[in-house]
Amino acid sequence: MANSRPLGGAAVERTLTDDGSVVTKFSPKPRDGKGPVLIDNRNLGQEGRLAALPNDDLIEETAEGRLPVVGPDGQRPVDQYARPWSGARGTRIAIVVGGIGLSQTGSLRAIRDLPEEVTLAFASTGNSLSRWMQEARMKGHEILLQIPLEPFDYPENDPGRGTLLTSDRPEESLKKLHQALGRITNYTGVMNYMGGKFMSDASVFEPVMRDIGQRGLLFLDDGSTARSLTDGFAKAIGMPYADGDLLLDGQPEKQAVLAKLDELERIARRNGQAIGTASAFDETIAAVREWSEEAKARGIEIVGVSALAADAVE
Repeated sequence: MANSRPLGGAAVERTLTDDGSVVTKFSPKPRDGKGPVLIDNRNLGQEGRLAALPNDDLIEETAEGRLPVVGPDGQRPVDQYARPWSGARGTRIAIVVGGIGLSQTGSLRAIRDLPEEVTLAFASTGNSLSRWMQEARMKGHEILLQIPLEPFDYPENDPGRGTLLTSDRPEESLKKLHQALGRITNYTGVMNYMGGKFMSDASVFEPVMRDIGQRGLLFLDDGSTARSLTDGFAKAIGMPYADGDLLLDGQPEKQAVLAKLDELERIARRNGQAIGTASAFDETIAAVREWSEEAKARGIEIVGVSALAADAVE
């Protein structure tokens, strides 16, 4: 269910409007004890038919938009919007394909062609994000939100509008973060887009990480900089986080991506799990789709990234 609270004798009808708003209608029905029991399934993610609808208990209305929060009963967005997995402790791999929303054709192809087990990361600077979110969630994908952070060679290498900068005051960084977080709903967490300089500066990165953690979100560090302070802050805050093990498409050519996926599998078999990151290039999508089917036959379970981030704080 999209709403985590037991609904007993109420009939619930939710309608998703064109602008992404949700209209919820409650109407009474008799409680004779003979009807079906509605079970709180919050720890198993959302029911598929309602996957594009946000849980209103996990939304805070602000000037920057509808922001994720921990619910009154302690329910977190990272749990509510997680993709369910088997629970088996076999070899697990998460593949995160980013840049959704930057290209209409690339976004459509990623959502249409990638296996539903693949996590999609939405660029906060992208377009038509609510529409893409709805399609991705209805297809079964877990989703993240990519936040642009300052790289070492900024402004020569510019992540785009709304980039969080080391020169920002803490309140400026948080305002930019909240504006990005308000672009869509139904994501389990945040992933950096660039950000080598920002993530290595404790004075600016710590309040941002703390805000993300307090909102019940995970943080995925793409692993692109060895100087990142993600691990230390996440452990201190007690929030779910994960590190990417391998960039899959530094060379965006199908055979090269397939070779990287094989390398990711070797890492996963050695460590029990691994996370690969990539962008929504045509060659990447084709390679991930082909490799995923073969990997399942070899006993690999492809999971949403939250399944691995949760283990990181156990």
